[in-house]
Amino acid sequence: MFTLERRVEQSKSWLVFSPIMAIALTILSGIIIFSVLDKDPWMSLYTFFIQPLTTGFGFTELIVKATPLILIGVGLSIGFKANVWNIGAEGQFTMGAIAGGGTALFLNTQESFLVLPAVLLMGIFGGIVWGMIPAFLKTKFNANEILTSLMLSYVALLILSYLVHGPWRDPGGYNFPESEIFSDFAMLPILLEGTRLNLGTVFALLSVLIIYILLSRTVLGYQFKVVGLAPAAAKHAGFDRAKLIWLSMIISGGLAGLAGISEVSGTIGQLLPSVSPGYGFTAIIVAFLGRLNPVGVLFAGLIMALTYIGGENAQIEIGLPAAVTGLFQGIILFYLLACDVLARYRLRYKPFLKARDRE
Repeated sequence: MFTLERRVEQSKSWLVFSPIMAIALTILSGIIIFSVLDKDPWMSLYTFFIQPLTTGFGFTELIVKATPLILIGVGLSIGFKANVWNIGAEGQFTMGAIAGGGTALFLNTQESFLVLPAVLLMGIFGGIVWGMIPAFLKTKFNANEILTSLMLSYVALLILSYLVHGPWRDPGGYNFPESEIFSDFAMLPILLEGTRLNLGTVFALLSVLIIYILLSRTVLGYQFKVVGLAPAAAKHAGFDRAKLIWLSMIISGGLAGLAGISEVSGTIGQLLPSVSPGYGFTAIIVAFLGRLNPVGVLFAGLIMALTYIGGENAQIEIGLPAAVTGLFQGIILFYLLACDVLARYRLRYKPFLKARDRE
């Protein structure tokens, strides 16, 4: 029979190989799922994973969808490295959209190049404030940051819903729950004419570069790693865990807030009852699929963005339900966690012995 034997240290080769294996197993599972749904599995896989990339517009849409995932995922990777479990990026994303979007509405009549920087800064600030709440509760009362950050996500969504149904609803919007359209001065510049590719993508690439340098080239990045891998050693070395909790929540909250305002000022152009299809939660998968490495998060964000684009394409082309997107994202996470076991444990075969042989 097969047993799991704990390794002395994690296998570096398995840490690299397990995301690839998880993706391969996800595709294999997709073949089975499409067959059960009475769809041609090969055509379905092509429609879901390949067809969106066959046009220039589809490729730019992939980058647009990946932008918030990369921004949020890079921020989350910092906290996860230090065992600070920020599960509320969805709320921080939403509050960034609210704070930045509210600023855009307040300055809607202003024709100044200063409007966009103000909108972006307020978006970042909104995400930071929402990330500081669980940081305060954790450091002051030792409250579980998983629960507090997650519950705050639903509070943020309710605040957004109240605003677009009430004081911020567009008077000329035929009673639809939406804000006024933002002025051109509050919108992110388009990078490629005829597409939705905007300046938010540049922010995402810069965040990858900056956080990579922070984690790999600075003392602070070293402290994040040590606190996560060896808390006792970090305490003995005098590292301030409370400070690292605050910093990780501020950075991840700020990047999630930037992602939120980049979404509403870059692609939507107004506030709606829901400004996210679940980017904050999907980014958790992105962070782990990218091995908590900013460069890995960049590629993982593109892969997970493909599930959004592919899911929309599959709905139109072959009539698959909208839930297929979440299904594939969940399957990837399931297989990734399962494959990661082999990085910590070695599979051993032990012959089954009969009772008389053991005697």
